[in-house]
This record gives sequence, C-alpha cells and structure tokens, in this order.
Amino acid sequence: MTLFAAHPSAGTISAFGETHSASFGKGGWCSAADKREGDGKTPLGLWPIRAALLRPDRLPTPKTQLPWRWLRRWDGWSDDSADPAYNRPVARPHARSHEALWRGDGAYDIILVLGHNDAPPAPGLGSAIFWHCRQPDARPTEGCAAQDRAVLARWLEAMAPGDALSIHVD
Repeated sequence: MTLFAAHPSAGTISAFGETHSASFGKGGWCSAADKREGDGKTPLGLWPIRAALLRPDRLPTPKTQLPWRWLRRWDGWSDDSADPAYNRPVARPHARSHEALWRGDGAYDIILVLGHNDAPPAPGLGSAIFWHCRQPDARPTEGCAAQDRAVLARWLEAMAPGDALSIHVD
C-alpha cells in the first residue's frame, strides 16, 4: 500500500521520495466531521483511492492497477443532498444538482475518486471530493486536492487498490 501525504498548509503532496506542489480547497480545510456541502473546504483524513476516471481524448490507456474507466461526455456527480444518488456518479442530464465531469479546462482529465463520505454517503457532508489535475494558475479547488497533471499521470501508473491519500496538517 502506498500512502500519499497531502499537506494543505504547505500546499504539497508527497510520495515515492518526491514532494510536489498542490492546490486545496478555496475555503481552507476542516475535519471530516465538520465538512459541509458547498463550503469549499478540503476534508482532513485518510481517504482510500477508489478508482480513476480518465479523459480518453487527452490521455493514453493507463498502466495502473487501480480500477479505472474512460470518462464519457454525459458523466456527472450528484451534489444535491436531497438526491438519492448524492455523492455518486450520475448520467447527465440529471434532474438534480450535479457537477459535470467532462470539462474543457483540463482539471478532470484525471480524476481519482477518494473514499470521502461514500460508505454510505451522508446527505450534506460533502460530495465529489477528488484528487484531480491542477489548473495552470494553481488556483484553489472547490474542496478537492489537485496536482500537476504530469505528476498525477506518472503516479497513477504506480497506484494500486489499497492506496490512500492522507490529508493532514502539521
């Protein structure tokens, strides 16, 4: 098992003897118990990496042991606390509030789905907490962890079931 160490206070993620810059929530960070839908905070904790979702028009077939699939233009993720599919993938169009996963800005070229509030999801305690590609301007996320695409793609090749992202402050 590989443990990826994310430090929002330092703006870094470390693994394999390397440390690289990263972006975190625009609202800062908070304990998982205090995480609320839409607060823009990255939840602290140990989050298993459940699976990877990848843009087929922007990436080659990955060499990873993680479960993965290609993103489709209609993929979304429910962020509506009253939706029975809350914090789950949905097909677009979707009648409830959701996030589109097929984006033009490159942020979701690689999405690592983190096991935050998913077993089972509790309404309102945060959805779509991903580890994804960082924007070129390094802007904060909506509550996710984001890293340069080249690093994330390289690390994806070494990932396997059981790996996790530990988000903590020192």
